[in-house]
Amino acid sequence: MSSTKYDLIVIGAGIIGLSTAMKLLERYPKLNLAVIEKDAKEGEQQSGHNSGVIHSGIYYRPGSFKAEFCVAGRSSMTRFCNENDIPVWTCGKLIVATDSAGEDRLNALESRGIANQVKGLRIVEKDEIKEIEPHVVARKALYAPGTGIVDYRNVTTKYAERVKSDGGEIFFNTELVSSKLVAGSTVLETTSGDFEASNVINCAGLHSDLIAETMGLKIDIRIIPFRGEYYKLRRESEHLVKGLIYPVPDPALPFLGVHLTQTMKGWVEAGPNAVIATKREGYRKRDFSLHDFFRTLTFPGFWKMGVREWKTGIWEINRSLRKSVFLNSLRELVPELSSNDLSGTGSGVRAQAVDRAGNLIDDFRIDESPGAIHVLNAPSPGATSSLVIGEYVADIASKNFSLDSLYLSN
Repeated sequence: MSSTKYDLIVIGAGIIGLSTAMKLLERYPKLNLAVIEKDAKEGEQQSGHNSGVIHSGIYYRPGSFKAEFCVAGRSSMTRFCNENDIPVWTCGKLIVATDSAGEDRLNALESRGIANQVKGLRIVEKDEIKEIEPHVVARKALYAPGTGIVDYRNVTTKYAERVKSDGGEIFFNTELVSSKLVAGSTVLETTSGDFEASNVINCAGLHSDLIAETMGLKIDIRIIPFRGEYYKLRRESEHLVKGLIYPVPDPALPFLGVHLTQTMKGWVEAGPNAVIATKREGYRKRDFSLHDFFRTLTFPGFWKMGVREWKTGIWEINRSLRKSVFLNSLRELVPELSSNDLSGTGSGVRAQAVDRAGNLIDDFRIDESPGAIHVLNAPSPGATSSLVIGEYVADIASKNFSLDSLYLSN
């Protein structure tokens, strides 16, 4: 394949990369845009390996990107799905407290949720808990009736269809190998040949830091992959969960804890935990990449994080290796659960950005360089907020790449 010139290339056909491409093409119909993706189809990584929750915005610090994106994202996602005949189920979420410390955290969460304009959010007592989730045992709970679920694989596919129908091209099985600047343009060497672009947007998810470095950007963070492992409830046990059942999260960690989740994929998920993966796409315990693991081990922030969070890390590994420990965490939510209720298993991998001081980056991180934008950290609620994030990145691109003056249709 000879070098092909584009006005703009998006790297990564996940839910955020495709949303960004879609939003740019809606604004600039004359834009010659391509998306390159190393996998055989869209949404093969994080976009296709999540629980499918349309988050309400309860957990996020008011004023943070996560809060602002989620508040706008929850309504835009539901509207998009309804307009495009993508099934959505508003099943509600119950966040439960089983001790006095949990009750205090619950009150703090309620304040955040109210600040973030979560509709219908309220504290419920034992009697109402039983009405909402009959099999939950808790002292108190926070109920968000408007929380919904969707299969984000369907959403990502629709984004891809829209990109192509609006004139964009998507190249699959096209992995970036190297990058160089030539006469003001970026030449991307890929496994499918060379692509030349006036501007580039990096939405590579699990590989976003690698792509940024390949393009010459010096960054102070690294993607550390965390594998989230879960069980599935057997069919006969699915009645134990009506909607979404979550524990009160530890405010010091970016993970929400093991929970029970109805999904649009046809089963109820129980989990996930969070353990370090030894491969960026390490969906199985045995998956290993010497290159990926070496990058993790040689990053100073990994060791500083490990010193700070070693107790949590050991606990998560213990829960990963022992089904009984995993079950005990679930039984804090639904005491009736037994080992026989857990049948199938699955997993996802989260791209967790960590800085050199060992801090887990808990908010969106978007860096800019000449002719390029890098979405380096897009944690949950990234899928929920993908339409809003796409607009946000399109705003940056419009300004940095002077797109209005060059491509705006008259």
